[in-house]
Amino acid sequence: MIKRVHHIAIAVNNLDEALATYEKFFGFKPSKVKTVAEQKVRAALLPVGDGELEIIQPIDPNSGVAKFLQTRGEGIHHICFEVDDINKELENMASRGVELIDKKGRSGLAGTIGFLSPKSTKGVLIELAQTHEHE
Repeated sequence: MIKRVHHIAIAVNNLDEALATYEKFFGFKPSKVKTVAEQKVRAALLPVGDGELEIIQPIDPNSGVAKFLQTRGEGIHHICFEVDDINKELENMASRGVELIDKKGRSGLAGTIGFLSPKSTKGVLIELAQTHEHE
């Protein structure tokens, strides 16, 4: 079951510059900054009300985020929905005909995550996350 919008991710060329901008203009400070080697990004979560912004910078010029920046430039990369059970939700999505990028959950900045193909969601990359905030 989808519980809420967990975060909106923004792809940037320089994480430190982006963090300085969001702090200067909005007062947002990161709750977490981490390199996620599996996803080839350096990322930060910025709390905003009941949700978060995730700012992501590629650390590999051949990564998906780097390619996104090359073709689309800086901007919104994906929307993440929080779910109770990532693997069950991925199975539910597949049974409804959604094309999956991840068939099983994997480790990510927001918890255990899985991506849905934008081919199934009108061009929007959707991430599902089973968070570990309350464990």
